[in-house]
Amino acid sequence: MQEHFHFTTDPAKLQKQYAAIFCFVSAQLSLIQMYLHRRNRHLVKQEDEVVMAVHLLGKLLGFSSERAWHRFVTGNLFTNGSFLERSRYNRRCRALGFAIKWIRHELAKRGQHHAYAVVDSLPLPLCHPARMQRVKRFRGIADMGYCASKKQWYYGFKLHLQVTNQGLAMGYVVTEASCHDVKAAETVMTQIPHPYNFGDKGYISHALREKLYEEHQAAFWTPSRHNQKHGPSKAWEEWIRKKRKVIETVFSILVDQYRITDIRANSIAGFEVALDGILLAYSLVTLGLVER
Repeated sequence: MQEHFHFTTDPAKLQKQYAAIFCFVSAQLSLIQMYLHRRNRHLVKQEDEVVMAVHLLGKLLGFSSERAWHRFVTGNLFTNGSFLERSRYNRRCRALGFAIKWIRHELAKRGQHHAYAVVDSLPLPLCHPARMQRVKRFRGIADMGYCASKKQWYYGFKLHLQVTNQGLAMGYVVTEASCHDVKAAETVMTQIPHPYNFGDKGYISHALREKLYEEHQAAFWTPSRHNQKHGPSKAWEEWIRKKRKVIETVFSILVDQYRITDIRANSIAGFEVALDGILLAYSLVTLGLVER
């Protein structure tokens, strides 16, 4: 499959992006003082900061194939042969999964100072619909679900994501495709609680709204159903629709530029590292810490 990249091959810009990510990662790793328990640490070819920065840069540039990305890195960033072999690089990335997740979570806390948050779900298909019945990838973990926006069934996962009015990704959870939005809503919105939250009609639940307010002091608003008696005014519905528009923009960026629906990992650890890497790279750009 041919790769479609969303970046310029300008070496100066590439080095600038890598340097910005490397400096940020180095500062964060020094804060958590994370040391991997590996043998022969003095023989490590590249430090953790380098491996993590390279991983995030690949997600920033929209690479979904680790093979293509490793080929690009060895041909453009580390041309002297000093970079890791592909299999070792992939293992190091998975070993750094906890650090990537921790850094992203700390960045996401900045969203608590934004005006409000919106929660929604995004299908993460793992194969073409024609192969749903015979695909073996993540069999027993993923399943089939229905995508209402595209009006079609798919096999894979579902990403439940909370973003702020400024587009910063906060809490998230990945479930099987058949999981109803209401079941994952509380988990998503209580990871990094925000006092003001919006959702679509898929999150309509009086019990969920009361629980969020009573246990987490979080207000949650959704539009009303068409058959609901004593529904709110059209002005209220339009107000909520405008508030929710930001998450549709975020999903569009994650799909088109970061290729979040094209993750090719075949293991849970690899899938999680790729997803966290995409969300962290996106957050760095959203906060203005890295230029895209």
